[in-house]
Amino acid sequence: MGCYNSAVISAPADEVWATMRNFHDLSWATDVITSVEADGEPTQPGAKRVLNGAFSETLLTVDDESRTLQYSIDDGPDAVSRENVQGYIGKVQVFPVTADNTAFVLWSSSWVSGGEGAQELCDPIYRALLASLAAHHA
Repeated sequence: MGCYNSAVISAPADEVWATMRNFHDLSWATDVITSVEADGEPTQPGAKRVLNGAFSETLLTVDDESRTLQYSIDDGPDAVSRENVQGYIGKVQVFPVTADNTAFVLWSSSWVSGGEGAQELCDPIYRALLASLAAHHA
């Protein structure tokens, strides 16, 4: 099971990646993320955050060369709680669209087991985050 969401952002890939790579800074998504409790270095694996007092996440990897980061959802609302989902991994990738110097952002996730309702919970959130990212770079 998993989620797959994407958007073309009207900014160069390096600029979009600079926004995305800081695990603790979601100031570009204030219409979706109302609070971030941060712990650790925001670009180092092991950094943690709690979003909106509900989603506990851990940064797993940051790769500046491939403009990719991965994180786990360790606990959250019922559909993605640790009791209902195991092995939830989110992945953000930023690719250059060379034809017009924009960026293609792919936000995907997968989980090993459970997850009844996880896709229905997460897809609208990822779509909203991508819309906020696009508005931030408009």
